[in-house]
Amino acid sequence: MVLFRNDLRHRDNPAFMAASKAGLPVVCLYVRDWTSTNTRPPGGARQWWLNKSLSSLNASLIDRFGGGLTLKTSDERGAVGIIEDLLEDLDIAGVFWNRRYSPHDVEADKSLKEWLKAKEIAAESFNGHLLKEPWTVSTKDGRPYRVFTPFWKSLSSDIQLSSLTERADCEVLQMSSEDQQDWDMHPTKPDWSAGLSETWTPGENGARERLEHFFENALSGYDENRNRPDKRGTSRMSPHLSFGEISVQRIWADTLKVMSDRPNIEADGWSFLRELGWRDFSFNLLFFADDLAEKNWNAKFDAFPWEKDESFLEAWQSGKTGYPIVDAGMRELWHTGWMHNRVRMIVGSFLVKHMRHDWRHGEDWFWDTLVDADPASNPASWQWVAGSGADAAPYFRVFNPITQGQKFDPNGDYVRKWVPELKSLPTKYLNEPWIAPKEILKQAGVLLGKTYPKPIVDHKMARQAALKAYEAVKNAKDAA
Repeated sequence: MVLFRNDLRHRDNPAFMAASKAGLPVVCLYVRDWTSTNTRPPGGARQWWLNKSLSSLNASLIDRFGGGLTLKTSDERGAVGIIEDLLEDLDIAGVFWNRRYSPHDVEADKSLKEWLKAKEIAAESFNGHLLKEPWTVSTKDGRPYRVFTPFWKSLSSDIQLSSLTERADCEVLQMSSEDQQDWDMHPTKPDWSAGLSETWTPGENGARERLEHFFENALSGYDENRNRPDKRGTSRMSPHLSFGEISVQRIWADTLKVMSDRPNIEADGWSFLRELGWRDFSFNLLFFADDLAEKNWNAKFDAFPWEKDESFLEAWQSGKTGYPIVDAGMRELWHTGWMHNRVRMIVGSFLVKHMRHDWRHGEDWFWDTLVDADPASNPASWQWVAGSGADAAPYFRVFNPITQGQKFDPNGDYVRKWVPELKSLPTKYLNEPWIAPKEILKQAGVLLGKTYPKPIVDHKMARQAALKAYEAVKNAKDAA
């Protein structure tokens, strides 16, 4: 039996390969456990993706191995209860899975392994999700890294591609399964997923096609273009990686091969691989943290005096802050379930510094709306922006949404796409329409406060207020 979780692929899947080598029919089990355990339920965008990804994997398994996924919903017993029920009809020789890394999931899998061994059922787990697992990357004195650069040097110096395997060859046993449609993961009343469907092709084949498209069209120039939201300069592999539709080790190996074949893009290739390193670093933080999505990694930030203003938060969520680059990002997120990484930093900084809202509000919103919001990168990135995380941007580094827009969307193509009410405004005024002369605004059809909101905060005043509020954290640090 193979337990599928965040590894929805049959190629380069070490758990599936190990099960296939046993020479027995294989049950491919997926357990929906977030309705009855302490597991954090996936957000709406991720449920949309999961629905499509499970369907894709099921079809691939049937086509190649003769049987599909067995879908089950757990009770409070978790996966143990499902397997215990299946034992009434099956003689299960072994259970195989790829490891997870949140403290809750680690404990659940340890309990499962102990239970299986007590039943004299073989239990094996593998690395199918990371370049190197957290306990294998440490400082000279054996402690986990707290800073990315030395972590990256250690990680990249010795990567063993253990998850790259030959294609599995086995019979998949089709068991009685729940109907995936009954899980209600596709949105209805209303169906807000049209933009997601236009943007993404979930599944293993979609992941490989997107990677090839990236190699052919965007890897060259990646180091420069990855900061430009107006260009298709990034890989957009993050949701495919999050659901494990492709192995990160496969991406690493294929990128090295492309770099070998095209030496002129070596710098771009390493810039891309470094981003994969950040992903591993986030999981490293998740593994060693108590609760990365809820607790400040730097406890001194517990003293920060966060503001609470629902109207401000709603304006940010809906892309109506009056700052065009911020609003463009939030609208891209709502429509596609994704946001350009540079813009993620801009909108994140705006929430926690201009608006002084708790980073957990942003993390929670992204968890619900991002298709790639995994339990490591999402909170780790938010804590980085807030200044409370590991190797974080200092809180006093406040992104200026005006100059950021001017620098990284110089012609205004990104803003004009996602904030069409400003599309006729001259580029000179696009990132700060409130300074445009009245006649220019009129010619562009812009009526501030009516067709497009006025800024909800003044940048200079907000920055000063944020730095003043940060005094509470500095004082807490001094008192420690």
